Amino acid sequence: MADAGEVADGGVTRDGEPVRVLGIEGTAWCASAAVYDGARDDFRIHSEAYEPESGGIHPREAAEHMQEAVPSVVAAALADARDRHDGDGPAVDAVAFSRGPGLGPCLRIVGTAARALAQALDVPLVGANHMVAHLEIGRHRSGFDSPVCLNASGANAHLLGYRDGRYRVLGETMDTGVGNAIDKFTRHVGWSHPGGPKVEAHAKDGEYVDLPYVVKGMDFSFSGIMSAAKQASDDGVPVEDVCRGLEETIFAMLAEVTERALSLTGSDELVLGGGVAQNARLKRMLEEMCDARDADFYAPEPRFLRDNAGMIALLGAKMYAAGDTLAIEDSNVDANFRPDEVPVTWRDAGEDVAIAPESGTEVRGAEAVVDVGDVVTKRRVPKAYRHPELDRRLRETRTRSEARLTHAARAEGVPTPVVREVDDDEGTLVFEHVGDRDLARGLTAERVRAVGAHLAALHDAGFVHGDPTTRNVRVTGGSGTGAAEAGDGDEAGGIDDEAGDERVFLVDFGLGYHTEQVEDYAMDLHVFDQSLVGTASDPGPLRAALRDGYAAAGDDRVLDQLEAVEGRGRYQ
Repeated sequence: MADAGEVADGGVTRDGEPVRVLGIEGTAWCASAAVYDGARDDFRIHSEAYEPESGGIHPREAAEHMQEAVPSVVAAALADARDRHDGDGPAVDAVAFSRGPGLGPCLRIVGTAARALAQALDVPLVGANHMVAHLEIGRHRSGFDSPVCLNASGANAHLLGYRDGRYRVLGETMDTGVGNAIDKFTRHVGWSHPGGPKVEAHAKDGEYVDLPYVVKGMDFSFSGIMSAAKQASDDGVPVEDVCRGLEETIFAMLAEVTERALSLTGSDELVLGGGVAQNARLKRMLEEMCDARDADFYAPEPRFLRDNAGMIALLGAKMYAAGDTLAIEDSNVDANFRPDEVPVTWRDAGEDVAIAPESGTEVRGAEAVVDVGDVVTKRRVPKAYRHPELDRRLRETRTRSEARLTHAARAEGVPTPVVREVDDDEGTLVFEHVGDRDLARGLTAERVRAVGAHLAALHDAGFVHGDPTTRNVRVTGGSGTGAAEAGDGDEAGGIDDEAGDERVFLVDFGLGYHTEQVEDYAMDLHVFDQSLVGTASDPGPLRAALRDGYAAAGDDRVLDQLEAVEGRGRYQ
């Protein structure tokens, strides 16, 4: 099936001349080829989807589909290019293909086709990251400068923000992709792939049921909710109700971590990508969240959300225009190709997501409004995007947890503000005012070491902070280096002893809980580590300082587990 469309202007050029690139997509289930025409800034997409008779995607069957479908969609796209071509030379300037992430057998077929076509046409070859392509198609068509991107697709789920030449992973799934998680439930109840549209249809007739809700900073987990959903169905809960609970819970988790990423980075732009992003309820939740934050939201039209070669052709055009091409011998595919492994050669370094200055007496966080004065009043405001029952439960439990664990941390010698008042019914807390800025605006290696030591003390006492980020650490004393120059630490600025007493406070324990699991302690470190990557220009020295600070006071098993968490495959 082919489709075409165009936007007014802003086409990709190289040396002032519009470029035309043929893209080939085939990471999992959809064989697709497209031509991006920079002169018209438009796309002609040809796709043939693999539709299994039952269950989920079978890698062998998907590869067989690619073998049959890729030649036909490529031939159709190439015919489009030739129809539009006038003049000598090849009909396209380059051939782009999806190198990963995806199913290895499918990727290899697509890679082989792209190499053969590039050689036959005698044009450069470009290797595109599938998930970066989801981000770039949204950024291109929205016109946003430097948005945060939520990618919600079958095998993947993560938050990305641009900083220092790469798309940094601000948060991601700790087990399986959002689409795959939903498909696990639908297979359990006997529905065929894809499961997402079936859950969406049944949820419209269902009543909300509680299911596990697991977010850890900007990371999240779906394994528990899937197990609970299967069990609920087996116990006789109407499948429509389980589907409603799944949508309300999973998408609220994604909206919450996305709001946390906007708060951390200071961005006021959000782009949505991935096949699951076609779900109307998810888009409505994100729209409501962004409206409440006065942020701009953009979701591309459905043809650019599902797997498609249009986004591969566009990213390929941008990479080709930047001179970012591949030699045939270097064009191997990568089933686990992460977006943060891609050098972003087609963007200016000055386009980083900025850290907004701290000003005024009211601070809008991810889930609360904080009034700053002689004391700090934190109000967990109702979230319109969440189901009222879920919203009430989260606000009450998190308010109680924050008060209890803030006090418990002080008892362990960790600097925290004194809790003055608690009203869990209204979701309100009153604290002592501590620090003169948050760590995001005063990053030094020594302060990060202190955070590592503080987290070790919490873990030794048997609980986690739950959301340790550079925004949830308050500092006082010393000049610091600021987020824009962070990473130099003690070697460039560091601590100014004459500026006053240097103290590092942990705040916002709302996501904390008691646990004896080493994995949970490692996740606490991982959350803080990711926030350093998202806010520091040179996070390397700071990440090392975090580990040094923890090693001096904590359990070596936690650092070993942190390494395992970081090396864990996300594309399952």
